Amino acid sequence: MTTHPVREAPVQRARYAEQVYAGVLGKIIGVYLGRPVEGWPYQDIADRFGEVGRYVNDDLGVPLIVADDDISGTLAFARVVLDNPGRTIEAADVGDTWLNYVIEDRTILWWGGMGRSTEHTAYLNLRRGIPAPRSGSIAVNGRTLAEQIGAQIFSDAFGLMHPGDPDRAVALTRTAASVSHDGDALESAGLLAAMRALAFDEPDLDRLLDAGTAYVRSPAVRRLLDDVRANCSAAHDWRDIRDWVDRHYGYARYPGPCHALSNLAMSLGALLGAGDSFPDSVMIASSVGFDTDSNAGTVGCLNGVRLGLDALSEGPDLRTPAADRLLVVTSDGGECVSDATREADRILASAATLAGDELPPPWPRFTFAYRGSVQGFTACPYHPGGDVQGTGNGLRVELGGSPEALTRHVSTPTFLDPAETSGNFSTLASPTLYPGQTLTARLSAAHDGTSVRPYCLYADGDRISTVLGEAHPLGPVPRMVTWQVPPVDGRVPFRVGFAFTGTGTEAFLHELDWRGAPERFEQSGVLLSSIWDTTPQALAPWVSSAKNFEADFAVTYSVSHPDTLGVVTTGTRDWTDYAVASRLTLSLHESAGLVVRSRGHRRFYAGVFTGGDRLRLLHQRDGERRVLAETPFPYDRDRPYAVELRCRGRDLELSVDGSTLLTGITADTLGGGTGFLVERGAVAADGVRISRLAAP
Repeated sequence: MTTHPVREAPVQRARYAEQVYAGVLGKIIGVYLGRPVEGWPYQDIADRFGEVGRYVNDDLGVPLIVADDDISGTLAFARVVLDNPGRTIEAADVGDTWLNYVIEDRTILWWGGMGRSTEHTAYLNLRRGIPAPRSGSIAVNGRTLAEQIGAQIFSDAFGLMHPGDPDRAVALTRTAASVSHDGDALESAGLLAAMRALAFDEPDLDRLLDAGTAYVRSPAVRRLLDDVRANCSAAHDWRDIRDWVDRHYGYARYPGPCHALSNLAMSLGALLGAGDSFPDSVMIASSVGFDTDSNAGTVGCLNGVRLGLDALSEGPDLRTPAADRLLVVTSDGGECVSDATREADRILASAATLAGDELPPPWPRFTFAYRGSVQGFTACPYHPGGDVQGTGNGLRVELGGSPEALTRHVSTPTFLDPAETSGNFSTLASPTLYPGQTLTARLSAAHDGTSVRPYCLYADGDRISTVLGEAHPLGPVPRMVTWQVPPVDGRVPFRVGFAFTGTGTEAFLHELDWRGAPERFEQSGVLLSSIWDTTPQALAPWVSSAKNFEADFAVTYSVSHPDTLGVVTTGTRDWTDYAVASRLTLSLHESAGLVVRSRGHRRFYAGVFTGGDRLRLLHQRDGERRVLAETPFPYDRDRPYAVELRCRGRDLELSVDGSTLLTGITADTLGGGTGFLVERGAVAADGVRISRLAAP
């Protein structure tokens, strides 16, 4: 029976929400376990670690929280639902979602090459005009490519959106996965989607497999299911299960790299071998070779839903190091730095949209709404820290209860932390917090005599600086604290936190929020410190799909792109009413100008100069470009023009050298980032100023 999450009774709704959170959290825990040994031969894993039941990233000198296609792809492609409200989702919609969020060779996918990586091949097919589902079909790509692993990641988010409704979970998963996969890969994804949807009400694994088998049309997948169930159980040693899977369904049995059926067999073997133990299930999936991060993420997501949130805290402590954190690396850079609570809430909103229910008003950014949720907050790694605990309705901070007043710092990332960077992972992001934005926090302390100061951390090369706000007294009655983040030489903060001082035992952060564009944020001048460093740290907040985005020798930025849709943006989706201004110098180009309300690099509004000596206001939505307004405007090459583009409510205004020359009406009032657009040419941009406008 189909459930409608928003219309359910409050107790059922809360249970469903917690199960979604547990599914997201279980997935990222599995990915973080398996990611460091992805691609390792089984014997190498066994010789080095024995079994991977703990995070081994430190042993290998890599960060724990890294970009991963199995996280980014799962959560980014699931945005198709919220990006297309009220529509029946078709494969072509998911294909457009790929083209909007993927930056070629840099985000989400395994860029293994045309004819080698099914996702890379499908993306190139989409770019060539081959629509989904043909883009991922056996007819176009052949069976070897189309049946690689990868389709199963679609079963996670889309399965979580359909509690108790396997029919729709399977249908939407197959639709989404068909962009890049076909054949037995889709059958495997459908099976897992059915199990995920049913796991909200059925914890018994055998019953889930029985029910899921009804959605399998492929004889090969049915045979695999029968074989695995007959030969894999909790009564077997997991190493014996692994050896059996390798003999009967290992990579050597199939053409090409990383076949879907090999990994389906191993994922099911891990589930059956672990029984009802969450830590054992992700340990097995991470220790056996095959596609360790993908399989452990699949297993972790299903068991998070099936076994519940408490199961994730059994055995080794896998929740505390992860701290809910994750990265969703796409062209929509302001949505990259995220956490399990935010992504669970996005899935819940998607479920409501699919059910035809009205979405609730947006929650504050940090609510710590789920048991144990910390949303990235930890003892600050750069200052004396206080231990934190998510209570389900706030963040508890331990102060130590010393007779002397001590200061304890807790913080969470708002951008990429320089201490966590690694050259092994392509990670593009924009900050979630900018100078000129105002924090609003609700805090309290167990006893009077405690004070709190908000602060931000900024990076300048190897130097980390802390900017503190004013101190505010705290007591048992919660109070609101506000602070406008100050500008620091055009840089952006990478962590936000609170410094608690007092002799008490504990303090609480109940909620934290900021929204809207900065009151004022700007970068200016020549950013180069050396002719050899064309990508100084000041460029870090910008996400570019333009071929070349660099600091310039004479102005602040140079943007060049040999094709259409060379876009560079910064900002977040809650930027709605603001103005962006820059001095643009035009040379060779087909069109060039400023972008606002960007939600990916194929969905935005823009004010541009065209090569035909015209000014235009544009709305880009996937492959469709609408001209909202235009006027003749003969302009000189190599002469700087002061350009400002304003968006306020549904009004757009484009000004050049102080004169408003074009106005237009937008199709919606959704917010998004801002930046530059150049097509088949280059533009030099001297400085940028972003400033909030009053809402209409």
